[in-house]
Amino acid sequence: MLRLSLSRLCAGEEKRVGTRTVVVGHRPVSDTEAYVAQKFCDNRIVSSKYTLWNFLPKNLFEQFRRIANFYFLIIFLVQVIVDTPTSPVTSGLPLFFVITVTAIKQGYEDWLRHRADNEVNKSNVFVVENAKQVQKESEKIKVGDIVEVKADETFPCDLIFLASSSTDGTCYVTTASLDGESNFKTQYAVWDTTVLCTDEAIDTLTATIECEQPQPDLYKFVGRIIIYRNNQEPVARSLGPENLLLKGATLKNTKKIYGVAVYTGMETKMALNYQGKSQKRSAVEKSINAFLIVYLCILLGKATVCTTLKYVWQSNPFNDEPWYNEKTKKERETFKVLQMFTDFLSFMVLFNFIIPVSMYVTVEMQKFLGSFFISWDKEMYDEEIQEGALVNTSDLNEELGQVEYVFTDKTGTLTENSMEFIECCIDGHKYKDCISEVDGFSQTDGPLKYYGKAEKSREELFLRALCLCHTVQIKEADQVDGLMAHPECKYTYISSSPDEIALVKGAEKGKRLIIFPEVGIGMHTPDDSGRCVPDAYLVSITWVA
Repeated sequence: MLRLSLSRLCAGEEKRVGTRTVVVGHRPVSDTEAYVAQKFCDNRIVSSKYTLWNFLPKNLFEQFRRIANFYFLIIFLVQVIVDTPTSPVTSGLPLFFVITVTAIKQGYEDWLRHRADNEVNKSNVFVVENAKQVQKESEKIKVGDIVEVKADETFPCDLIFLASSSTDGTCYVTTASLDGESNFKTQYAVWDTTVLCTDEAIDTLTATIECEQPQPDLYKFVGRIIIYRNNQEPVARSLGPENLLLKGATLKNTKKIYGVAVYTGMETKMALNYQGKSQKRSAVEKSINAFLIVYLCILLGKATVCTTLKYVWQSNPFNDEPWYNEKTKKERETFKVLQMFTDFLSFMVLFNFIIPVSMYVTVEMQKFLGSFFISWDKEMYDEEIQEGALVNTSDLNEELGQVEYVFTDKTGTLTENSMEFIECCIDGHKYKDCISEVDGFSQTDGPLKYYGKAEKSREELFLRALCLCHTVQIKEADQVDGLMAHPECKYTYISSSPDEIALVKGAEKGKRLIIFPEVGIGMHTPDDSGRCVPDAYLVSITWVA
């Protein structure tokens, strides 16, 4: 009984850790069994906080959660209800102005989010249906659709990688918009589906995918694909993070890939990690709230002292009711405690100038106008992508000027993954700025310094290690994401790590690397007479068509 009650209370968590079954291409596995399509959410992304109907109540609720706004609202209500020495307009008008300016600012920023969401949801994608490509809007993708993504396109949802234009069933992706990593990551298709690299072939696939329910962890995925063939036993293959193409990632150096949608819309890992809907508070606003509490305590103390002194002074009957200000019958019949509370509120209103409402008006206007200056800043304009700084929310503008420390997990964050082979050490000998291949791999750092040489066999072993221990591929292209092209041939090195490319380029300084499109890389080693004789071909680099 207790377990049943707990399962009802934690129904959402139980659903999250369960599994789902996805039918690839919406093709039933068996003709004899009826196919009942499961209901999943659509592929529509919503990053905005408000709609036309809930903007006013939701925005007012969020604004009055702020200590300052709630305080001025209380003061305004006290001035309206209690007979106070000041007019309610003195508090109501500034409060209305602050609320209005903030609502306009947040409404405008949310409208920009709506516009960005609409661009993503209305973008065109290609879905394979009946061996043909059908162009659809991104928001109309359903779980189970087979989607085709081409080079330099962003994945519209979370896909299981089925096949690609590469014969080995691999593709390269960048996840800069997800985890900030700009280097290439290699993803792998299921071996049984790598040959299905055309619309007609992929449409013949009959399979189901069993995987976990959506999880926010970008690096975790557990599932399996069951492939059905005519007159054969079904084949099950395991699926992991290397088979999952995440929404927001970009396809690189691969002409096209096919994938089946498993998570769509707000169930994608990118959407589950999105926390932009929570209202953020800057350090300045937090400090202002702390000072506000201090001044509020001072205000309460002043009102308490003044109320106490008033009744001490009125303890004398002559002072309590002078001849020129006699009390009315209603005032005489009023409870003493209620009268004291009313006087306390009157003193609160009288001294409320200690907390300036004009300061909040100035802060809100500065934030709103400051966001435009950030977007207009020419020094923050990127010439490559032709875009300037984008201000998603103006509540954190002042945070930019308060950065004291920048922590980075590796050098790639600061160097933009631009690595260059500068020097190395072989058997205790330092090698830098290699001179010529006739001298082997000897070097001098200027005419006055000489570091000596290691044995030629040790140099050969070191260079072989540089040429073999990597996953670099070759592509005939002028540019690939800023990577340097081959100096002699117009080839480009491609790798998931810029360090590997730098090491391969370093090997070029000691040996001549010969690129063979059908084989890979060969090495030519200078013999004793200075001639270059062919060495064993090191097929360690794969040719990318």
